[in-house]
Amino acid sequence: MNIKNQVLGLTRLSDYIKDFLAKNPADYNENDQDFELLLRKSEIENPWFTAENQKFAFKQWAELLTEENINNWLKEYSISKISKKVGLIMAGNIPLVGLHDVISTVLSNHIPVIKLSSKDKYMIPFLLKKWKEFSENEVEYEFVERLENFDAVIATGSNNTARYLEYYFKNYLHIIRKNRTSIAVLKGDETPEELQLLAKDIFQYFGLGCRNVTRLLIPQDFLIDRLFENFLDYQEIINHNKYANNYEYNRAVYLLNQEKFWDNNFVMLKEDDKLFSPLSVINFSRYSSLDEVKNFISDNEENIQCVVAKDELGLNSVRLGDAQNPGLDTYADNVDTMKFLSLI
Repeated sequence: MNIKNQVLGLTRLSDYIKDFLAKNPADYNENDQDFELLLRKSEIENPWFTAENQKFAFKQWAELLTEENINNWLKEYSISKISKKVGLIMAGNIPLVGLHDVISTVLSNHIPVIKLSSKDKYMIPFLLKKWKEFSENEVEYEFVERLENFDAVIATGSNNTARYLEYYFKNYLHIIRKNRTSIAVLKGDETPEELQLLAKDIFQYFGLGCRNVTRLLIPQDFLIDRLFENFLDYQEIINHNKYANNYEYNRAVYLLNQEKFWDNNFVMLKEDDKLFSPLSVINFSRYSSLDEVKNFISDNEENIQCVVAKDELGLNSVRLGDAQNPGLDTYADNVDTMKFLSLI
């Protein structure tokens, strides 16, 4: 396969997506209508995949897939000379979450053998078909219901599923991913604008992604009201039926158990040491020193996807508002997928 044509195809795919997103629906051509129809079909099949969230994911990918970004990413790796089949078991928690694995596999000169998530089964086939067209048929891939005849595997699942996958694929080269979440550390002097960016890190995709912030570490004297005041841009989230069901259930549990929590009618804050929180709930704890924060991060390193904080805290973090904007060289579970693929 010709990697130059593959890269060119990705840049053309990026332009195609940008063109679609920029258009008024009244100006759609036949291809645009097919694109829009799939967006609606995805939302009907999986109500978490609202058209708005899908378009956000497409926008992020379109901005990433420039020739400069792709070539800067690829130059750090040796590309395999022998093409192998790589089984990909996709997640479906947020739109297009498995696309990075597909692109990585193809650009490593391998053939992705893809088992789609039942929650996200339309858009990746659509994009791959377009990529193949734009690259003069230089993209090879397979879709399967069951993985067979493969040389390596990359699989994503829950912690329970991961144990099964580790055993099932023990005789193959593999990457098995587990549950992760993200945290935010506040310094205390964040502006309203910065806290509004934090809200994006929390509420984008309804909080379902591993890069969504579900746990806060805040200074001892930080006022909780400052958070609620700056989360108001996302108050309409409660009108989403599935999110509202989670909110009402968790609120009822806390009330029945007489647990202390803060509530603004669309999200709850709970002082809790647990890293993971239920959907519609953000756990938080207060810290006295930065050493406490660093110890918490170190103790939970295997379960944290990213840390969101101001640069000046020195936590090797991403900036407020950037949690859902990973680069091509940002890998799930912090395992270098491209390096793995180069060694097959």
